[in-house]
Amino acid sequence: MEAIHVHSVAKSFGDVRALDGIDVEIHPGELFFLLGASGCGKTTLLRCIAGLETPTSGTIRFGERDVTRLPPHKREAAMVFQSYALWPHLTVGRNIAFGLEERKVPRAEIRRRVGEALEMVQLPGFDERSIDQMSGGQQQRVSLARALVVKPKCLLLDEPLSNLDASLRIEMRREIRRIVKENGLTAVYVTHDQEEALAMADRMAVLTRGRVGQVGPPEEIYRNPRSAYVAGFIGETNIVEGEIAGVRDGLCTVRMPGGTITGRITDPDWQPAPGETARVSIRPEAWRLHQQSGDNPVAGRIAERTYLGQRIQYWVETEIGRQQVVEMNPHVIHEPGEDAILLHAREDDVVVVPGPHR
Repeated sequence: MEAIHVHSVAKSFGDVRALDGIDVEIHPGELFFLLGASGCGKTTLLRCIAGLETPTSGTIRFGERDVTRLPPHKREAAMVFQSYALWPHLTVGRNIAFGLEERKVPRAEIRRRVGEALEMVQLPGFDERSIDQMSGGQQQRVSLARALVVKPKCLLLDEPLSNLDASLRIEMRREIRRIVKENGLTAVYVTHDQEEALAMADRMAVLTRGRVGQVGPPEEIYRNPRSAYVAGFIGETNIVEGEIAGVRDGLCTVRMPGGTITGRITDPDWQPAPGETARVSIRPEAWRLHQQSGDNPVAGRIAERTYLGQRIQYWVETEIGRQQVVEMNPHVIHEPGEDAILLHAREDDVVVVPGPHR
């Protein structure tokens, strides 16, 4: 396993700057996610790490080796593509063996390593099957086996589960994490699926407009987003804009039409001042319905509800705007249009981040 060091990497395509000075440190043996909306630069960064694109400036190191301008086959990295990129005219075994054949590995060694790779992805004995006899999930496993058979130090995955149905994606999440950890690989995984990243990642980087918005473990990013963009991209949240009324002991009170909300400041580099524009992020599960007293009381009326089995999702019209509220394991179901209700959110569950112009 190797660390991957990305330092000041920029990449331009004509007048378009896809990457704008990226700095990322990926630890040895880590399953690291690059996450962001379409066009944020995550796939371009992965391709630079793989050697499929050359940075306009900056450096990429695998351990102590500078690989910035090294061709892909000399990087000891393997890539798994969204489309699987399997050859339909070759058997499963021949697809997996292709990289070894290109490296002139002896035939007996190829047979042994193909068998080992099939065992890793739980497809033993499938080497003589044709690709069109394999399901989507099995084809994804073959794609993984082809990457693993060359014994890479780094595994690079570009939205590998996006073509699978929901239940199969959940199964393959566990499989990919197991394979990475059992084989001691450093893995970089690109996705736009927030749930996938939260479920699998050791750490993640949220990218926006070619820059890193925030890096950290999933629970840290979810619990302590440092911007409205990160808060809104990682999971669902309510964003309300207002003006800072005061700051005390790490808590910030924001004034908005209809009242004030107090919450935590999560960006250590931000020194909020009274009168400054700020945004408040409140997760749907942070709101509590019908409590008689508590932090941040807001009156409202239920406009919509959706029953989702173990939880109910409400949309509540309030003086600070429409709020999404999620009640887990509800004992009481509230109906749209019923009498006015009261929402509360603990100060510790509310995040205050800089406004849009900072």
